[in-house]
Amino acid sequence: MREAEAAGIRAAASRRLQEQTFEAITDWMSEEGYRTTLGNKFKPDVLAGVLHHPAIAGLMEDENGKLVDSGGPRIIPVKDFLAIRAMRQDKQRGDQREYLLSGPGAVCGLCAHALVTSPSNSGARGHRCPPSTRQHPGGCGKVRINADLFETYVGEQVLAEVAKPEVAELIDAAREALLAQADELDKQVRSARRRQKKLGEDYASGSGMSLTAFKAADKELTKQIREKATNARFLKQVKHVPVGDIPDLVRWWKHAPLKAKRGLVFLLLEQIAVYPAASKGSRTVDADRVALTWRQWEPAAEESDCA
Repeated sequence: MREAEAAGIRAAASRRLQEQTFEAITDWMSEEGYRTTLGNKFKPDVLAGVLHHPAIAGLMEDENGKLVDSGGPRIIPVKDFLAIRAMRQDKQRGDQREYLLSGPGAVCGLCAHALVTSPSNSGARGHRCPPSTRQHPGGCGKVRINADLFETYVGEQVLAEVAKPEVAELIDAAREALLAQADELDKQVRSARRRQKKLGEDYASGSGMSLTAFKAADKELTKQIREKATNARFLKQVKHVPVGDIPDLVRWWKHAPLKAKRGLVFLLLEQIAVYPAASKGSRTVDADRVALTWRQWEPAAEESDCA
């Protein structure tokens, strides 16, 4: 392998480790002028074959399928090769488990309970409002939606919103505002954990607190910690949203890592409410079925100016 080609492979491996798709990586390689040994542009399947082959890390498989040193050159470190191979295996196992719109932002339009991810009987990815049970009360169980249709509709609406000049100008400031909220929630979680620890110490020291009161207070603190930590985790997804202009939004969306897409959705949308389909078996997803609540940044900016 020529050094120029090896340099391109190393750069590709680095991007793959950042969870970029093979399509996005090969597009970038073509733009940068990287070519195969035969002088051709890299294709996604060709690049995947190279990065998943042990020889790239100076390894080979013995007769038992175990990776051993081949004595050949190491284009990329062994640890990077193993990480990339693990990503392939995780993807093979997780293709049906990856969801763009999972989390507290997607709710049932009928009862406001958070939707959960739930594949259909045929294995297709989906979301549903869970029925209320003794262990998990609250859901009505009356809403289900196909994840592919749901994600396509929401993605189209998000891209259309970002394309508006007035929205694009607010992206960077909005991103920082949500990250600041996440930091504040982290502080609140740490404070609640300290209070919970002291509560246990006070009860153990014989402060006179009843067991019933201790359990109630401990349960409430546990609930606060869980809710605030979950919200902080989802807010932090916006850190993956690119800073600055995105010249071709559609292309970026097509090749962007899932965490970056999630970050953009969470940055723009405060809530996504899903209602029942108009008829059983309907595959129509539109504004009548999915209600989007956009985050409002302008009022906050005006208040800041007035201050």
